[in-house]
Amino acid sequence: MYKRISTLILAALPCVAFAQTAFDAYQMSRYDLRGTARFMSMGGAFGALGGDLSSLNQNPAGIGVYRKNEIGFTLDIDMQQSKAPFLSENLQWGTGSMSQTKTLVPNVGYVGVANTGSDLMPIFQWGFSYGRTASFNRRYKGTLDMNGSLSNVIAGYTTADGYTTGELTNDNNYNYWNYDHAPWMSLLAYNSYFINPLAADMNQYSGLWKDGTTYGVADYDVEEKGFVDEYEINIGGNFSNSVYWGMGLGITDIEYTRNVYYQEFMTGALSPVHDNGAVVAGAPDLNNEVNAALSSQQRITGTGVNFKVGLIYRPINEFRVGLAVHTPTYYNLNQSNDGIIDYNFGQSDIRPGYTATPVQAYSWKLRTPWRLIASAATVIGGRGIVSMDYEYRPYQNMSTKTDDGLSCTDVNGDIKTYYKAANILRLGGEFRVTPNFSVRAGYAIESSPSTKEFKNDEVYVYTSNPYDTSTSPSYSIDDKTQYITCGIGYKYKSFYADAAYVHKSRTTDFHPYSGHNGYTDDPSIGEVKLNSNNLVFSVGFKF
Repeated sequence: MYKRISTLILAALPCVAFAQTAFDAYQMSRYDLRGTARFMSMGGAFGALGGDLSSLNQNPAGIGVYRKNEIGFTLDIDMQQSKAPFLSENLQWGTGSMSQTKTLVPNVGYVGVANTGSDLMPIFQWGFSYGRTASFNRRYKGTLDMNGSLSNVIAGYTTADGYTTGELTNDNNYNYWNYDHAPWMSLLAYNSYFINPLAADMNQYSGLWKDGTTYGVADYDVEEKGFVDEYEINIGGNFSNSVYWGMGLGITDIEYTRNVYYQEFMTGALSPVHDNGAVVAGAPDLNNEVNAALSSQQRITGTGVNFKVGLIYRPINEFRVGLAVHTPTYYNLNQSNDGIIDYNFGQSDIRPGYTATPVQAYSWKLRTPWRLIASAATVIGGRGIVSMDYEYRPYQNMSTKTDDGLSCTDVNGDIKTYYKAANILRLGGEFRVTPNFSVRAGYAIESSPSTKEFKNDEVYVYTSNPYDTSTSPSYSIDDKTQYITCGIGYKYKSFYADAAYVHKSRTTDFHPYSGHNGYTDDPSIGEVKLNSNNLVFSVGFKF
Protein backbone atom coordinates (compact mmCIF):
# COMPACT_ATOMS: atom_id res chain seq x y z
CA MET A 1 0.00 0.00 0.00
CA TYR A 2 2.84 2.40 0.80
CA LYS A 3 4.34 1.83 -2.63
CA ARG A 4 0.97 2.31 -4.30
CA ILE A 5 0.52 5.64 -2.54
CA SER A 6 4.10 6.56 -3.31
CA THR A 7 3.55 5.93 -7.02
CA LEU A 8 0.58 8.29 -7.00
CA ILE A 9 2.64 10.94 -5.27
CA LEU A 10 5.43 10.45 -7.77
CA ALA A 11 3.04 11.05 -10.65
CA ALA A 12 1.55 14.15 -9.03
CA LEU A 13 4.83 15.76 -8.03
CA PRO A 14 7.27 15.75 -10.95
CA CYS A 15 10.29 16.71 -8.84
CA VAL A 16 10.40 13.81 -6.42
CA ALA A 17 12.51 11.74 -8.80
CA PHE A 18 15.29 14.29 -8.55
CA ALA A 19 17.28 15.69 -5.66
CA GLN A 20 17.07 19.48 -5.60
CA THR A 21 15.81 20.72 -2.26
CA ALA A 22 14.90 23.91 -0.43
CA PHE A 23 18.48 23.97 0.91
CA ASP A 24 19.90 24.02 -2.60
CA ALA A 25 17.58 26.89 -3.55
CA TYR A 26 18.70 28.90 -0.51
CA GLN A 27 22.38 28.20 -1.09
CA MET A 28 22.16 29.41 -4.69
CA SER A 29 20.32 32.60 -3.60
CA ARG A 30 22.82 33.92 -1.04
CA TYR A 31 24.78 37.16 -1.33
CA ASP A 32 27.88 38.35 0.53
CA LEU A 33 29.34 41.77 1.24
CA ARG A 34 31.70 41.87 -1.75
CA GLY A 35 32.99 44.72 -3.88
CA THR A 36 35.61 47.45 -4.00
CA ALA A 37 37.64 48.30 -0.89
CA ARG A 38 35.79 51.61 -0.46
CA PHE A 39 32.42 49.89 -0.76
CA MET A 40 33.33 47.17 1.77
CA SER A 41 35.01 49.54 4.23
CA MET A 42 31.73 51.48 4.50
CA GLY A 43 29.66 48.35 5.15
CA GLY A 44 28.28 48.31 1.61
CA ALA A 45 26.01 51.30 2.35
CA PHE A 46 26.23 52.87 -1.11
CA GLY A 47 22.64 52.74 -2.35
CA ALA A 48 22.21 56.54 -2.15
CA LEU A 49 25.83 57.47 -2.85
CA GLY A 50 26.85 55.87 -6.13
CA GLY A 51 30.04 56.85 -7.85
CA ASP A 52 31.64 53.46 -7.06
CA LEU A 53 32.10 50.46 -9.34
CA SER A 54 30.30 48.22 -6.84
CA SER A 55 27.15 50.32 -7.17
CA LEU A 56 26.57 48.76 -10.58
CA ASN A 57 25.64 45.53 -8.76
CA GLN A 58 23.68 47.28 -5.99
CA ASN A 59 21.82 50.43 -7.12
CA PRO A 60 22.44 50.91 -10.84
CA ALA A 61 21.48 54.60 -10.46
CA GLY A 62 24.91 55.02 -8.88
CA ILE A 63 26.36 55.10 -12.37
CA GLY A 64 24.49 58.37 -13.00
CA VAL A 65 26.62 60.13 -10.37
CA TYR A 66 29.82 59.72 -12.42
CA ARG A 67 31.37 62.79 -14.01
CA LYS A 68 34.55 61.08 -15.28
CA ASN A 69 35.49 57.78 -16.85
CA GLU A 70 36.80 55.18 -14.40
CA ILE A 71 38.57 51.85 -14.51
CA GLY A 72 39.34 49.85 -11.36
CA PHE A 73 40.57 46.54 -9.99
CA THR A 74 40.13 44.90 -6.54
CA LEU A 75 41.96 42.08 -4.74
CA ASP A 76 40.55 40.31 -1.66
CA ILE A 77 42.48 38.07 0.78
CA ASP A 78 39.88 36.01 2.65
CA MET A 79 41.08 34.35 5.89
CA GLN A 80 38.50 32.02 7.46
CA GLN A 81 38.31 30.13 10.73
CA SER A 82 35.69 27.76 12.17
CA LYS A 83 35.32 26.40 15.71
CA ALA A 84 33.12 23.56 17.00
CA PRO A 85 33.08 21.04 19.90
CA PHE A 86 35.41 18.14 19.11
CA LEU A 87 36.38 14.85 20.81
CA SER A 88 40.09 14.11 20.53
CA GLU A 89 41.69 10.68 20.08
CA ASN A 90 42.34 10.49 23.82
CA LEU A 91 38.60 11.07 24.42
CA GLN A 92 38.95 14.61 25.71
CA TRP A 93 36.35 17.20 24.70
CA GLY A 94 37.72 20.43 23.33
CA THR A 95 37.28 22.79 20.42
CA GLY A 96 38.09 21.78 16.89
CA SER A 97 39.42 24.60 14.75
CA MET A 98 39.95 24.83 11.00
CA SER A 99 41.48 27.66 8.99
CA GLN A 100 41.83 28.42 5.31
CA THR A 101 42.94 31.41 3.24
CA LYS A 102 41.72 32.22 -0.26
CA THR A 103 42.65 35.03 -2.63
CA LEU A 104 40.00 36.27 -5.03
CA VAL A 105 39.09 39.18 -7.28
CA PRO A 106 35.71 40.55 -6.13
CA ASN A 107 35.46 43.46 -8.59
CA VAL A 108 36.77 44.70 -11.93
CA GLY A 109 34.94 47.45 -13.73
CA TYR A 110 34.81 50.31 -16.22
CA VAL A 111 32.48 53.31 -16.48
CA GLY A 112 32.32 55.60 -19.50
CA VAL A 113 30.89 59.14 -19.47
CA ALA A 114 29.53 61.17 -22.40
CA ASN A 115 28.40 64.79 -22.27
CA THR A 116 25.15 65.19 -24.19
CA GLY A 117 25.00 68.99 -24.26
CA SER A 118 21.40 68.81 -23.06
CA ASP A 119 20.19 70.83 -20.09
CA LEU A 120 17.63 68.15 -19.25
CA MET A 121 20.05 65.18 -19.23
CA PRO A 122 23.56 66.64 -19.43
CA ILE A 123 25.47 63.38 -18.98
CA PHE A 124 24.95 59.80 -20.12
CA GLN A 125 26.92 56.90 -18.60
CA TRP A 126 27.52 53.27 -19.44
CA GLY A 127 29.50 50.65 -17.60
CA PHE A 128 30.68 47.06 -17.45
CA SER A 129 31.74 45.21 -14.33
CA TYR A 130 32.62 41.80 -13.03
CA GLY A 131 31.76 41.11 -9.40
CA ARG A 132 31.88 38.12 -7.06
CA THR A 133 28.55 38.49 -5.29
CA ALA A 134 28.89 35.36 -3.14
CA SER A 135 31.62 32.98 -2.02
CA PHE A 136 30.61 29.55 -0.72
CA ASN A 137 34.05 28.66 0.64
CA ARG A 138 33.85 27.37 4.21
CA ARG A 139 34.93 24.28 6.11
CA TYR A 140 34.13 23.03 9.59
CA LYS A 141 34.25 19.83 11.62
CA GLY A 142 33.23 18.63 15.07
CA THR A 143 31.92 15.79 17.24
CA LEU A 144 28.37 15.02 18.39
CA ASP A 145 27.31 13.05 21.46
CA MET A 146 24.73 10.79 19.79
CA ASN A 147 21.11 10.49 20.94
CA GLY A 148 20.24 8.12 18.10
CA SER A 149 21.54 6.89 14.78
CA LEU A 150 21.05 7.86 11.16
CA SER A 151 20.53 4.12 10.54
CA ASN A 152 17.25 4.22 12.49
CA VAL A 153 15.98 7.12 10.39
CA ILE A 154 16.75 5.28 7.14
CA ALA A 155 15.22 2.04 8.48
CA GLY A 156 12.07 3.97 9.40
CA TYR A 157 11.30 5.45 6.00
CA THR A 158 12.45 2.30 4.15
CA THR A 159 9.91 0.32 6.20
CA ALA A 160 7.24 2.99 5.72
CA ASP A 161 7.60 2.79 1.94
CA GLY A 162 7.45 -1.02 1.97
CA TYR A 163 10.61 -1.92 0.08
CA THR A 164 11.41 -5.63 0.19
CA THR A 165 14.90 -7.03 0.60
CA GLY A 166 14.76 -8.25 -2.99
CA GLU A 167 14.25 -4.71 -4.25
CA LEU A 168 17.32 -3.55 -2.34
CA THR A 169 19.59 -6.43 -3.40
CA ASN A 170 21.85 -6.62 -6.45
CA ASP A 171 22.21 -9.88 -8.39
CA ASN A 172 22.98 -11.02 -11.93
CA ASN A 173 19.46 -10.29 -13.15
CA TYR A 174 18.68 -7.09 -11.25
CA ASN A 175 20.57 -3.83 -10.79
CA TYR A 176 19.17 -1.99 -7.79
CA TRP A 177 20.69 1.34 -8.89
CA ASN A 178 18.36 1.26 -11.88
CA TYR A 179 15.29 0.76 -9.72
CA ASP A 180 13.27 3.90 -10.37
CA HIS A 181 11.72 4.47 -6.95
CA ALA A 182 14.00 3.21 -4.20
CA PRO A 183 15.91 6.06 -2.51
CA TRP A 184 19.63 5.69 -2.78
CA MET A 185 20.09 6.15 0.97
CA SER A 186 18.01 2.98 1.52
CA LEU A 187 20.11 1.11 -1.04
CA LEU A 188 23.37 2.35 0.44
CA ALA A 189 22.33 1.56 4.01
CA TYR A 190 20.99 -1.94 3.27
CA ASN A 191 24.02 -3.05 1.28
CA SER A 192 26.35 -1.68 3.96
CA TYR A 193 24.52 -3.48 6.81
CA PHE A 194 23.53 -0.07 8.19
CA ILE A 195 19.87 -1.17 8.17
CA ASN A 196 18.75 -4.80 8.46
CA PRO A 197 15.56 -6.78 7.77
CA LEU A 198 13.59 -8.05 10.73
CA ALA A 199 12.88 -11.22 8.75
CA ALA A 200 14.06 -12.68 5.44
CA ASP A 201 12.29 -11.39 2.28
CA MET A 202 10.32 -8.93 4.38
CA ASN A 203 9.79 -5.17 4.10
CA GLN A 204 10.46 -4.19 7.71
CA TYR A 205 13.87 -2.98 8.87
CA SER A 206 15.72 -1.94 11.99
CA GLY A 207 18.57 0.46 12.50
CA LEU A 208 21.56 -0.19 14.75
CA TRP A 209 20.63 2.05 17.69
CA LYS A 210 18.82 0.55 20.69
CA ASP A 211 17.73 2.93 23.45
CA GLY A 212 19.19 2.00 26.83
CA THR A 213 22.03 -0.19 25.50
CA THR A 214 23.73 1.80 22.72
CA TYR A 215 26.19 4.62 23.24
CA GLY A 216 27.97 6.52 20.53
CA VAL A 217 29.60 9.64 19.20
CA ALA A 218 29.67 10.98 15.64
CA ASP A 219 32.25 13.05 13.79
CA TYR A 220 31.36 15.39 10.95
CA ASP A 221 33.51 17.25 8.45
CA VAL A 222 31.84 19.64 5.99
CA GLU A 223 33.59 21.38 3.12
CA GLU A 224 31.83 23.81 0.79
CA LYS A 225 33.40 25.53 -2.19
CA GLY A 226 32.22 27.75 -4.97
CA PHE A 227 31.08 31.20 -6.02
CA VAL A 228 28.50 33.36 -7.73
CA ASP A 229 30.09 35.67 -10.30
CA GLU A 230 28.03 38.42 -11.91
CA TYR A 231 28.81 40.24 -15.14
CA GLU A 232 26.95 43.55 -15.21
CA ILE A 233 26.06 45.82 -18.14
CA ASN A 234 24.66 49.19 -17.04
CA ILE A 235 23.45 52.46 -18.50
CA GLY A 236 22.39 55.59 -16.65
CA GLY A 237 22.12 59.32 -16.55
CA ASN A 238 20.67 62.21 -14.59
CA PHE A 239 17.99 64.80 -14.97
CA SER A 240 18.93 68.38 -14.07
CA ASN A 241 21.72 67.07 -11.77
CA SER A 242 19.16 66.10 -9.12
CA VAL A 243 17.55 62.83 -10.26
CA TYR A 244 19.94 60.01 -11.18
CA TRP A 245 18.74 56.86 -12.88
CA GLY A 246 20.23 53.59 -13.98
CA MET A 247 19.38 50.11 -15.17
CA GLY A 248 21.46 46.99 -15.50
CA LEU A 249 21.46 43.52 -16.94
CA GLY A 250 23.21 40.92 -14.81
CA ILE A 251 24.51 37.60 -16.13
CA THR A 252 25.56 35.20 -13.40
CA ASP A 253 27.84 32.19 -13.33
CA ILE A 254 27.49 29.81 -10.39
CA GLU A 255 29.51 26.86 -9.11
CA TYR A 256 28.96 25.04 -5.83
CA THR A 257 30.27 21.82 -4.29
CA ARG A 258 29.46 20.32 -0.89
CA ASN A 259 31.33 17.36 0.55
CA VAL A 260 30.12 15.94 3.87
CA TYR A 261 31.84 13.20 5.87
CA TYR A 262 29.69 11.84 8.72
CA GLN A 263 30.94 8.93 10.86
CA GLU A 264 29.15 7.11 13.69
CA PHE A 265 30.98 5.14 16.39
CA MET A 266 28.65 2.94 18.48
CA THR A 267 28.98 0.31 21.18
CA GLY A 268 26.16 -1.94 22.35
CA ALA A 269 24.45 -1.64 18.97
CA LEU A 270 22.11 -4.14 17.35
CA SER A 271 23.87 -6.89 15.41
CA PRO A 272 24.06 -6.15 11.69
CA VAL A 273 23.50 -9.71 10.42
CA HIS A 274 22.05 -10.30 6.99
CA ASP A 275 23.19 -11.89 3.76
CA ASN A 276 21.14 -10.54 0.87
CA GLY A 277 18.03 -10.76 2.99
CA ALA A 278 18.41 -14.48 3.77
CA VAL A 279 19.18 -14.20 7.49
CA VAL A 280 16.97 -12.72 10.17
CA ALA A 281 18.59 -9.71 11.85
CA GLY A 282 17.89 -7.47 14.79
CA ALA A 283 19.24 -9.42 17.78
CA PRO A 284 20.89 -7.15 20.35
CA ASP A 285 24.57 -7.68 21.04
CA LEU A 286 25.87 -5.43 23.81
CA ASN A 287 29.49 -6.13 22.81
CA ASN A 288 29.00 -5.18 19.19
CA GLU A 289 31.03 -2.22 17.97
CA VAL A 290 29.99 -0.23 14.91
CA ASN A 291 32.07 2.14 12.83
CA ALA A 292 30.20 3.40 9.77
CA ALA A 293 30.91 6.54 7.72
CA LEU A 294 28.82 8.24 5.05
CA SER A 295 30.60 10.39 2.47
CA SER A 296 28.27 12.57 0.39
CA GLN A 297 29.22 14.63 -2.63
CA GLN A 298 27.13 17.26 -4.38
CA ARG A 299 27.98 19.62 -7.24
CA ILE A 300 25.82 22.35 -8.83
CA THR A 301 26.77 24.57 -11.76
CA GLY A 302 24.81 26.88 -14.00
CA THR A 303 24.08 30.34 -15.35
CA GLY A 304 21.39 32.92 -14.67
CA VAL A 305 20.12 36.33 -15.64
CA ASN A 306 18.54 39.25 -13.75
CA PHE A 307 17.60 42.88 -14.25
CA LYS A 308 17.99 45.91 -11.96
CA VAL A 309 16.57 49.45 -11.96
CA GLY A 310 17.31 52.28 -9.56
CA LEU A 311 16.89 55.96 -8.73
CA ILE A 312 18.81 58.44 -6.58
CA TYR A 313 17.20 61.77 -5.73
CA ARG A 314 19.25 64.71 -4.45
CA PRO A 315 16.88 67.50 -3.31
CA ILE A 316 19.79 69.47 -1.80
CA ASN A 317 23.56 69.04 -2.03
CA GLU A 318 23.79 67.71 1.53
CA PHE A 319 21.16 64.95 1.29
CA ARG A 320 20.11 62.22 -1.10
CA VAL A 321 17.88 59.12 -1.08
CA GLY A 322 17.98 56.02 -3.25
CA LEU A 323 15.75 53.14 -4.27
CA ALA A 324 16.65 50.02 -6.25
CA VAL A 325 14.72 46.92 -7.27
CA HIS A 326 16.36 43.68 -8.42
CA THR A 327 14.33 41.08 -10.25
CA PRO A 328 14.91 37.45 -9.28
CA THR A 329 17.82 35.70 -10.92
CA TYR A 330 16.52 32.98 -13.23
CA TYR A 331 18.92 30.04 -13.21
CA ASN A 332 19.40 26.96 -15.36
CA LEU A 333 21.32 24.53 -13.15
CA ASN A 334 23.07 21.18 -13.52
CA GLN A 335 23.47 18.97 -10.46
CA SER A 336 25.18 15.69 -9.63
CA ASN A 337 25.17 13.55 -6.47
CA ASP A 338 26.89 10.43 -5.23
CA GLY A 339 27.76 8.78 -1.93
CA ILE A 340 29.74 6.05 -0.16
CA ILE A 341 29.24 4.19 3.11
CA ASP A 342 32.37 2.62 4.66
CA TYR A 343 31.62 0.08 7.38
CA ASN A 344 33.43 -2.00 9.97
CA PHE A 345 31.33 -3.90 12.52
CA GLY A 346 34.08 -5.57 14.51
CA GLN A 347 32.83 -9.16 14.15
CA SER A 348 34.25 -12.02 12.13
CA ASP A 349 31.22 -12.77 9.96
CA ILE A 350 30.93 -9.21 8.63
CA ARG A 351 34.06 -8.00 6.88
CA PRO A 352 34.97 -4.32 6.60
CA GLY A 353 33.95 -2.89 3.25
CA TYR A 354 32.06 -0.15 1.48
CA THR A 355 29.13 0.45 -0.84
CA ALA A 356 29.23 3.29 -3.38
CA THR A 357 26.57 4.79 -5.62
CA PRO A 358 27.11 5.77 -9.23
CA VAL A 359 27.08 9.50 -10.02
CA GLN A 360 23.62 10.75 -10.94
CA ALA A 361 23.31 13.98 -12.96
CA TYR A 362 20.23 16.02 -13.91
CA SER A 363 19.13 19.61 -14.56
CA TRP A 364 16.62 21.97 -12.94
CA LYS A 365 15.57 25.64 -12.79
CA LEU A 366 15.62 28.14 -9.94
CA ARG A 367 14.09 31.56 -9.37
CA THR A 368 15.86 33.41 -6.53
CA PRO A 369 14.09 36.06 -4.40
CA TRP A 370 13.69 39.60 -5.68
CA ARG A 371 15.42 42.38 -3.73
CA LEU A 372 14.35 45.87 -2.61
CA ILE A 373 17.00 48.36 -1.41
CA ALA A 374 16.09 51.73 0.15
CA SER A 375 18.90 54.15 1.03
CA ALA A 376 19.70 57.56 2.46
CA ALA A 377 22.95 59.53 2.78
CA THR A 378 24.06 62.93 3.98
CA VAL A 379 27.18 65.01 3.38
CA ILE A 380 28.46 66.88 6.42
CA GLY A 381 30.56 69.99 5.97
CA GLY A 382 31.85 68.88 2.61
CA ARG A 383 34.24 66.44 4.31
CA GLY A 384 32.10 63.75 5.92
CA ILE A 385 29.58 61.20 4.63
CA VAL A 386 27.08 59.14 6.60
CA SER A 387 25.00 56.59 4.69
CA MET A 388 22.46 53.87 5.41
CA ASP A 389 20.86 51.05 3.38
CA TYR A 390 17.94 48.81 4.19
CA GLU A 391 17.39 45.71 2.06
CA TYR A 392 14.41 43.38 2.01
CA ARG A 393 15.06 39.90 0.60
CA PRO A 394 12.05 37.48 0.74
CA TYR A 395 13.62 34.01 0.62
CA GLN A 396 10.19 32.39 0.92
CA ASN A 397 9.57 33.51 -2.68
CA MET A 398 12.26 31.24 -4.11
CA SER A 399 10.87 28.75 -6.60
CA THR A 400 12.15 25.62 -8.38
CA LYS A 401 11.11 23.85 -11.56
CA THR A 402 12.14 20.79 -13.50
CA ASP A 403 14.30 21.19 -16.58
CA ASP A 404 11.17 21.10 -18.76
CA GLY A 405 9.42 23.83 -16.74
CA LEU A 406 7.12 21.87 -14.41
CA SER A 407 6.73 23.40 -10.95
CA CYS A 408 8.30 21.47 -8.05
CA THR A 409 5.35 21.86 -5.70
CA ASP A 410 6.90 19.70 -2.96
CA VAL A 411 10.19 21.61 -2.88
CA ASN A 412 8.43 24.98 -3.16
CA GLY A 413 6.26 24.03 -0.21
CA ASP A 414 9.39 23.21 1.82
CA ILE A 415 10.84 26.61 0.91
CA LYS A 416 7.84 28.40 2.44
CA THR A 417 8.04 26.16 5.53
CA TYR A 418 11.75 26.65 6.17
CA TYR A 419 12.46 30.22 5.04
CA LYS A 420 11.21 33.76 5.54
CA ALA A 421 12.36 37.23 4.51
CA ALA A 422 15.76 38.46 5.59
CA ASN A 423 16.22 42.08 6.65
CA ILE A 424 19.61 43.64 5.98
CA LEU A 425 20.84 46.91 7.48
CA ARG A 426 24.06 48.55 6.29
CA LEU A 427 25.69 51.63 7.82
CA GLY A 428 28.75 53.50 6.58
CA GLY A 429 30.77 56.62 7.15
CA GLU A 430 33.70 58.43 5.55
CA PHE A 431 35.75 61.42 6.67
CA ARG A 432 38.20 63.25 4.45
CA VAL A 433 41.17 64.04 6.69
CA THR A 434 43.04 65.87 3.92
CA PRO A 435 42.13 66.49 0.27
CA ASN A 436 44.02 63.28 -0.58
CA PHE A 437 43.43 61.02 2.43
CA SER A 438 40.19 59.55 3.88
CA VAL A 439 39.22 57.18 6.68
CA ARG A 440 36.12 54.98 6.64
CA ALA A 441 34.09 52.61 8.82
CA GLY A 442 30.94 50.56 8.54
CA TYR A 443 28.65 47.92 9.98
CA ALA A 444 26.15 45.50 8.41
CA ILE A 445 23.79 42.91 9.84
CA GLU A 446 21.59 40.36 8.09
CA SER A 447 18.86 38.57 10.01
CA SER A 448 18.49 34.81 9.82
CA PRO A 449 16.16 33.78 6.97
CA SER A 450 15.09 30.59 8.79
CA THR A 451 11.61 30.29 10.26
CA LYS A 452 11.13 29.63 13.97
CA GLU A 453 9.63 26.19 13.30
CA PHE A 454 12.57 25.23 11.12
CA LYS A 455 15.19 26.35 13.66
CA ASN A 456 13.39 24.61 16.54
CA ASP A 457 12.98 21.24 14.75
CA GLU A 458 9.21 21.57 14.85
CA VAL A 459 8.78 20.39 11.26
CA TYR A 460 10.13 17.44 9.31
CA VAL A 461 13.09 18.58 7.26
CA TYR A 462 13.44 17.06 3.80
CA THR A 463 17.07 17.04 2.75
CA SER A 464 16.08 14.94 -0.23
CA ASN A 465 12.94 13.71 -1.91
CA PRO A 466 11.62 10.23 -1.07
CA TYR A 467 12.74 8.57 -4.31
CA ASP A 468 15.74 10.54 -5.46
CA THR A 469 19.48 10.01 -5.72
CA SER A 470 20.59 12.35 -2.94
CA THR A 471 22.84 10.83 -0.29
CA SER A 472 23.21 13.85 2.01
CA PRO A 473 20.79 13.77 4.97
CA SER A 474 22.63 16.57 6.81
CA TYR A 475 21.88 20.28 6.66
CA SER A 476 22.96 23.54 8.32
CA ILE A 477 20.91 26.46 9.65
CA ASP A 478 22.57 29.86 9.57
CA ASP A 479 21.94 32.45 12.27
CA LYS A 480 22.30 36.19 11.68
CA THR A 481 25.41 37.48 9.90
CA GLN A 482 27.35 40.54 11.05
CA TYR A 483 30.10 42.61 9.42
CA ILE A 484 32.39 45.15 11.09
CA THR A 485 34.44 47.14 8.58
CA CYS A 486 36.98 49.93 8.31
CA GLY A 487 39.39 51.30 5.75
CA ILE A 488 41.46 54.10 4.30
CA GLY A 489 41.65 55.81 0.93
CA TYR A 490 44.21 57.84 -0.97
CA LYS A 491 43.89 59.72 -4.23
CA TYR A 492 46.37 61.71 -6.29
CA LYS A 493 45.15 63.43 -9.44
CA SER A 494 43.46 60.68 -11.49
CA PHE A 495 44.81 57.77 -9.43
CA TYR A 496 43.23 56.30 -6.30
CA ALA A 497 44.12 53.45 -3.92
CA ASP A 498 41.87 52.08 -1.17
CA ALA A 499 42.28 49.44 1.53
CA ALA A 500 39.69 47.79 3.76
CA TYR A 501 39.49 45.37 6.66
CA VAL A 502 36.27 43.35 7.01
CA HIS A 503 35.38 41.06 9.90
CA LYS A 504 32.45 38.69 9.30
CA SER A 505 30.87 36.52 12.00
CA ARG A 506 28.11 33.93 11.85
CA THR A 507 26.95 30.92 13.84
CA THR A 508 25.59 27.87 12.01
CA ASP A 509 23.99 24.73 13.45
CA PHE A 510 24.95 21.43 11.82
CA HIS A 511 22.15 18.81 11.82
CA PRO A 512 23.21 15.28 10.79
CA TYR A 513 19.58 14.49 9.91
CA SER A 514 16.10 15.78 10.64
CA GLY A 515 15.15 15.63 14.31
CA HIS A 516 11.42 15.72 13.64
CA ASN A 517 11.25 12.31 11.99
CA GLY A 518 9.54 9.89 14.40
CA TYR A 519 12.13 7.15 13.84
CA THR A 520 14.74 8.06 16.46
CA ASP A 521 15.45 10.63 19.15
CA ASP A 522 16.37 14.13 18.06
CA PRO A 523 20.05 14.22 17.06
CA SER A 524 22.62 16.32 18.82
CA ILE A 525 23.30 19.54 16.95
CA GLY A 526 26.77 20.86 16.27
CA GLU A 527 27.09 24.60 16.89
CA VAL A 528 29.78 26.01 14.65
CA LYS A 529 31.20 29.52 14.94
CA LEU A 530 32.38 30.88 11.60
CA ASN A 531 34.59 33.96 11.33
CA SER A 532 36.41 35.49 8.43
CA ASN A 533 38.80 38.42 8.14
CA ASN A 534 39.26 40.07 4.77
CA LEU A 535 41.99 42.38 3.57
CA VAL A 536 40.78 44.20 0.46
CA PHE A 537 42.79 46.42 -1.87
CA SER A 538 41.53 48.49 -4.81
CA VAL A 539 43.33 50.67 -7.35
CA GLY A 540 41.93 52.65 -10.21
CA PHE A 541 42.01 55.70 -12.45
CA LYS A 542 39.44 58.41 -13.12
CA PHE A 543 40.02 60.28 -16.36
